Amino acid sequence: MALLPDITAFYGGGDEAGRLTSGRTIGTIELVRTRELLRAHLPPAPASLLDVGGGPGVHARWLTDSGYRVLVVDPVEKHVRQARDHGLAAAVGDARDLGHADGSFDAVLMLGPLYHLPEGSGRARAWREAHRVVKPGGLVAAAALNRYAKLLDLDSPGALDIATTGLRTRRDGPTTYYHDLAGLGAEARQAGLRDLAVYGLHGPAYEALRAEERRTGGKDLGEQALETALAAARFTDGPPDLAVSSLHLLIVARRPPSAL
Repeated sequence: MALLPDITAFYGGGDEAGRLTSGRTIGTIELVRTRELLRAHLPPAPASLLDVGGGPGVHARWLTDSGYRVLVVDPVEKHVRQARDHGLAAAVGDARDLGHADGSFDAVLMLGPLYHLPEGSGRARAWREAHRVVKPGGLVAAAALNRYAKLLDLDSPGALDIATTGLRTRRDGPTTYYHDLAGLGAEARQAGLRDLAVYGLHGPAYEALRAEERRTGGKDLGEQALETALAAARFTDGPPDLAVSSLHLLIVARRPPSAL
């Protein structure tokens, strides 16, 4: 199953690790929130984790340092080399066709694939594969983009198209898929997963922070801005409807312990 050429070109020339670790406020929030939520839901170490679409291993590194046994699978060879350079177990692979036996892992992470699979059939295959390779009772955690949050971005002339179609087509990168909350949950359930919960990673402050970073040339916005945005994001973990205020979403679900 071939990877779309624009995805290979986009990530082959970019710095995916730097997106979360460069010190920019929005990247820091995504990293902190992802860590918090995974720690709250993952089984205790030394559980085995499959990090599907794990890129150069940003999340795999802190999970490995925390005692987990992590295997990174990514379709971009550059990312796999970078992950291995950091001492991580990593292999080239595709979320839609994982080369692992049924029930091989205690948890499966899909923190990148879903928004790079614009066709519903591709996302369905990725969900089914995650369900297949995780152990009964095991966790599947997946990241997604929320199509309605782009309406808050005043510099996005295509926001209405994204909200209507869920698709963003751009000249400088791959076509990106944006979910709505109902559709995201439906995909997980159709794959056989249960006990779903959806969280907003950045919370409602994302677009304001992004605009301020553009205005200041990407400078660190300071501890107060970071803590205020984190507090707002954590607040949305309570009322479930508030997840829609966040551009980046995290859904967690479980494979039932026995067939339903």
